[in-house]
Amino acid sequence: MWDPVDMPELVRIWEDATCEVHRMVVGPMDNNVYVVRCRRTGDAVLVDAANEHEALLPVCERLGVRSVVETHGHWDHIQAVPAVREAGIAVSVTPEDAGMLPSYDLLLADDSVIEVGRLRVRTIATPGHTPGSMCFAVEGTPLLLSGDTLFPGGPGNTSFAGGDFPTIIRSIEDRLFRRFGPDTLVLPGHGASTTIGAESPHLQEWVDRGW
Repeated sequence: MWDPVDMPELVRIWEDATCEVHRMVVGPMDNNVYVVRCRRTGDAVLVDAANEHEALLPVCERLGVRSVVETHGHWDHIQAVPAVREAGIAVSVTPEDAGMLPSYDLLLADDSVIEVGRLRVRTIATPGHTPGSMCFAVEGTPLLLSGDTLFPGGPGNTSFAGGDFPTIIRSIEDRLFRRFGPDTLVLPGHGASTTIGAESPHLQEWVDRGW
């Protein structure tokens, strides 16, 4: 039996007139799970069904989650995938990382739009942490959900199988730093948020250190 005392805290971390973002921290790796919700329709998408499905499923029901998107296929980001699918919520992932999931419903293409109520969420392929890593930008807002591609202080770990440091650097430079303004709010898969403006001046430092 799930003890409500142990329930991870759900925090609304950002909102404007059209969109709100909630975050829970779950699992042994302290994964950030985000719910991006359209305030005009009540529809929402959950980013990374990471763990603790006993906590995630009530949140999905309460906040109107209609779908799940995975930033990548590493084990710590996918533990709740079977449970959310069993609850009737479709899970999407990139073709390159699909084989890392126990199951899924849909494949994500680069530079496409996911409609969440009246919100438009743009997909951005950012390989390097894994071959199929993907970020998500909510159009009309400063929000960029970066998964394990970009963190405060540098790129995600590329020492795992399928990771590649030069590739993740190209993804960050070409697909994030050159595309998004300095005020863009970066919401990573673990830890604190940051901004493009806080991180972009340090790109050469990361290249020089090699991680």
